[in-house]
Amino acid sequence: MKFRLIAAAALFASTGLMAPALAAKDKTPAPVTPAEPALPTVVDTDQSHQPENVLLLDLSNGGRVAIRLMPEWAPHHVERIKTLVAQGFYNGQIFHRVIDGFMAQTGDPTGTGQGGSPLPDLQAEFNAMPHLRGTVSMARTAEPNSANSQFFIVFYPRFALDHKYTVFGRVIAGMQYVDAIHRGEPPADPTKIVQASLASQNLAAPPAQTAPVAPAAPVTASQLSNSKSD
Repeated sequence: MKFRLIAAAALFASTGLMAPALAAKDKTPAPVTPAEPALPTVVDTDQSHQPENVLLLDLSNGGRVAIRLMPEWAPHHVERIKTLVAQGFYNGQIFHRVIDGFMAQTGDPTGTGQGGSPLPDLQAEFNAMPHLRGTVSMARTAEPNSANSQFFIVFYPRFALDHKYTVFGRVIAGMQYVDAIHRGEPPADPTKIVQASLASQNLAAPPAQTAPVAPAAPVTASQLSNSKSD
């Protein structure tokens, strides 16, 4: 089509017909597509600010982890986390997939990586936020729109995950307790979330659990190899 327009312009120019009009049309500037607004990159570490957007995870290792939820990055994913926290969904769940130097994953009530909540899967909200140390991102299957309840916390930067998984928050306190989560797929003595809450709820941390915590039913490597989440 572009070649035809150029050829027609040459023909009209040779005959003296309509050449100025065509030239004027060619000079019309192309419409400008508005740039998407830049996402905020600064994460507020003050837990007293917008406490309704601070997720608190009280772990069985005795630590409390504070995560700043960022609805500016992924509004529907943040809303999903808040909904499940309000239901008590995460209480008692284990970190079922913990890879040293990579990440700790939780949010599956079956403890196998194959489960989720009764709520429907989410549409992806991939964004430009990098997977830095302390980044909290949503797990999913090979299908982009399959995130549901499982999420993971990154130990060390993994930029290969950027734009492929939905980042919705970042650890702002207690990263040392994330580092202490027991490794394994699944761990022999998995760390669990004793209580998940929002800072706005003002819930006291439950007593620390020092004894190893086992999943309700044995989880085998075979089950994990069929995990529905990456």
